[in-house]
Amino acid sequence: MRADRLVSLVLLLRQHGRLSATALARELEVSPRTVLRDIEALSAAGVPVYAERGRHGGFALLPGFRTELTGLSHDEALALLVAGSRRGAQAFGLGAALASAMRKVVDALPENQRATAAGAAQRLLVEPETDLLSRRLTAEEVPDTVVTEIRRAVFAGHRLRIRYAAVDRAPTWRTVDPIGLVTVRGQGYLLATRSGAERTYRLSRVLAARELDQPAQRPDRVDLDRIWQERSTRFRTGGDQVTVVLRLDPARREELAGTALTVVADAPEEPHEPGRSDEPAASDGPDEPGGDGRVRLRVTFQDAQHAEWALWRLGRHAEALAPQWLRDSLRDRAAAIAAHYGAPPEAPPDGRGGSGAAG
Repeated sequence: MRADRLVSLVLLLRQHGRLSATALARELEVSPRTVLRDIEALSAAGVPVYAERGRHGGFALLPGFRTELTGLSHDEALALLVAGSRRGAQAFGLGAALASAMRKVVDALPENQRATAAGAAQRLLVEPETDLLSRRLTAEEVPDTVVTEIRRAVFAGHRLRIRYAAVDRAPTWRTVDPIGLVTVRGQGYLLATRSGAERTYRLSRVLAARELDQPAQRPDRVDLDRIWQERSTRFRTGGDQVTVVLRLDPARREELAGTALTVVADAPEEPHEPGRSDEPAASDGPDEPGGDGRVRLRVTFQDAQHAEWALWRLGRHAEALAPQWLRDSLRDRAAAIAAHYGAPPEAPPDGRGGSGAAG
């Protein structure tokens, strides 16, 4: 809405002192031409904004144009700035609203708190886009029109019509009673019921949504944390899950726990197959390092594809002991890769070799 954008423009000028039309357009996600129109509207409304020409010019406000927010301590203001998780806001289509709200909080702080709170917030980083190994934490993209319609229905307590693309199925329309929204590691979910049955929908698979003018059949009060924990437990214990017995380098256990459904010590020993020499010695206790320093674990994955993907990522740091089909699949995959790289590379399209120089 234009009113919100005008307020954000004023706050940006007050916090930064002077900004060019290009810089304002970038912050507000509009064109420079729109910024110029907004500046004219502010001037007409009596806001003391003026232009400074020249290489380092831009737009600025006359000093003293501000209000103050009282009652917030330094730590309270800092908590608001840090707790405003951009990742969660983006999942619910509230990224622009979050940025605007944070500008208002900083701007409304008393002078003696504004600089210190903003400076301290720069020293804290919550949920960066990549970890130390540069592995990107993928945040799913959901069209704003879709997530906005879903959010409205959730807050208004109205039924919702969604076009949902379940895995390996053609998209279909369905009518649901929305309960709440949850974001986990950049992925958004809609908790709902359909014909009285509990349903959990991934927001990135909702292709279209329409709020209906009908009250949703749901309780007045809700404990989303409890509902999520209950559904998560049922999810981990249902479906085509696969249990794998494996040996693992202890240093990679946390990485495995981040992808598997469950990771527990394996006890007692599995009876080994005749002719197999890859079983650990009988003296290897559960969750205790064997002769090679590895621990023996029983790990549950969502399905066969999930199990193979997770074990392949761990490479030589893990060895699947059972089931046999998983060992066979990993062996065949490794053999295919080895054969691919065992052959000399094909010559480049221009016919020149990969080494040496033309005579």
